[in-house]
Amino acid sequence: MIYMKLNFSIEPAPEKTSKAMGKELHISRKQAHEIATAIKGMKLDIAQKFLENVAALKQAVPYKRFTRNIPHRKGMCSGRYPQKAAKEFLCIIKNAQSNATYKGLDPESMRIIHVETKKGHTYMGQFPRAQGRATPKRQETVTVEMIAEVQ
Repeated sequence: MIYMKLNFSIEPAPEKTSKAMGKELHISRKQAHEIATAIKGMKLDIAQKFLENVAALKQAVPYKRFTRNIPHRKGMCSGRYPQKAAKEFLCIIKNAQSNATYKGLDPESMRIIHVETKKGHTYMGQFPRAQGRATPKRQETVTVEMIAEVQ
């Protein structure tokens, strides 16, 4: 079986950037998009604290695109607490910090300049039903790429 290589969508200057990618994560595409929109432009340590608060249900992620039937939160627009997706994004941020440390860059002074979510593979399965029948079950995955730059 031949696998397709996933590349980053942009190639910034390698001497002052750190890259990280999460491939085929089992999270919601909509939640991943909203988290990516929320953390773009943040410093790595601030984004990490934000995602830890989201996972602990202390701070909501503002939803800008997928807002149908989503309630407003106190002090902000509509939003939710996507815990599973926030934990996966935390792993990607920690990976970007480790890559920056390995390259000799300071992770505390890095800002997220690029976050993108892409559709991953869709895994097919079957859900057993009554009378010996089966219903198809699809598990979608998401690929997330993140680039942080020294400010």
